[in-house]
Amino acid sequence: MQNDQSRRAFLGAAAGAGAALGLTPLTSNATAQQYDARRVPDQLKILVLGGTGQTGPHFLRQAQAHGHELSMFNRGNRSQEMFPDVECLIGDRVPDQGNGLSALEAEVKAGRTWDVVLDIWPHIPSLVEATARLLKNNAARYMFVSSMSVYVDSSEKNQDESAEVGSAPDADNMEFNWELFGPFKAECENRVRKLFPDRNTIFRPGLIIGPRDFSYRGGYWPVRVRKGGEVLAPGDGETRIQNIDGRDLVEFELLCMERSFDGTFNVVGPHPRNPLTMKRMLEQCRTVAESDTTFTWVPNDFLAEHQVGPWMQMPCWLPSEGEYAGFGSRNIDKAVAAGLTFRPMVETLEDTLQWYDGLEDDARMGLHRRAGISPEKEVEVLAAWHEQQTE
Repeated sequence: MQNDQSRRAFLGAAAGAGAALGLTPLTSNATAQQYDARRVPDQLKILVLGGTGQTGPHFLRQAQAHGHELSMFNRGNRSQEMFPDVECLIGDRVPDQGNGLSALEAEVKAGRTWDVVLDIWPHIPSLVEATARLLKNNAARYMFVSSMSVYVDSSEKNQDESAEVGSAPDADNMEFNWELFGPFKAECENRVRKLFPDRNTIFRPGLIIGPRDFSYRGGYWPVRVRKGGEVLAPGDGETRIQNIDGRDLVEFELLCMERSFDGTFNVVGPHPRNPLTMKRMLEQCRTVAESDTTFTWVPNDFLAEHQVGPWMQMPCWLPSEGEYAGFGSRNIDKAVAAGLTFRPMVETLEDTLQWYDGLEDDARMGLHRRAGISPEKEVEVLAAWHEQQTE
């Protein structure tokens, strides 16, 4: 990584699965007894703000399978194509663009109510506040998808939801850039809590992988390993990493809705009793791909010397030292106690490859421009590494 500024910027931009073990939930910071299946009506009226990006479609399909009554509010660009049987109120989260919030305002004025609002992924506090304020008397609960990027410090291992988060109280007067992603997300959380003080649930996911991962951070490795040959791999393989299949995230969101759980949750995996290392993930990629891949592990300082950075060029990975020593070991006891579960990583990898293969050629080419390194660069760095080893 070239400098501290770019590192913080790409972590902001990045904010944005482990093995299903069937283990008893951990209880160090929360107990299963706290989450006592507080049932709500079998059919919930759910309003989804967004719904056509990475995780929204997963949520809508799962909620439909559970028999809930769904509505969406978005710009309508893909809603009809993806979910023709789901009501879509068409507008814009930016109040002064297009029809703004007028469609939602009309429903509120007519007295319409919802049991739950799920606000998926905006990072501009004023936009979150506008919808939360509009809906505060017409929705029983507001759920907001935040990010692990809210945390100020990643140098210590096993930090939970009580760790310090960033601050941007003057966000409405600031021009957004990706270095502000974490503080802006934290301010979004604050505004939700202010308007729904006893009726909010905040989800802080880590890196979201699996089908529909258009960032390609989770898709790069299984696709690259499937090609076979020698693969440039970062570090020594022992670095702990964390991620979450988008389908596991939405299943937890739905669980919290159906049981009326409130509070703030770190939502990332795998299960803390079965930590995931970079080596283990790449070996699972090789198993899924049934390839002849070999891994050449190259230290971070050599990668940096050859302009290969972590996270975006070496996806999923940050060197486990210094300010990021605890990045891959964020505490998730609270969510596990509440019922967060993880599908096997091999399932996530298999489904990612199937999704990738189903894309049009131009869409796949677009993914390759978003994360990972080019084949030419990989060959170049591997050659330089081998040359150094023979000197």
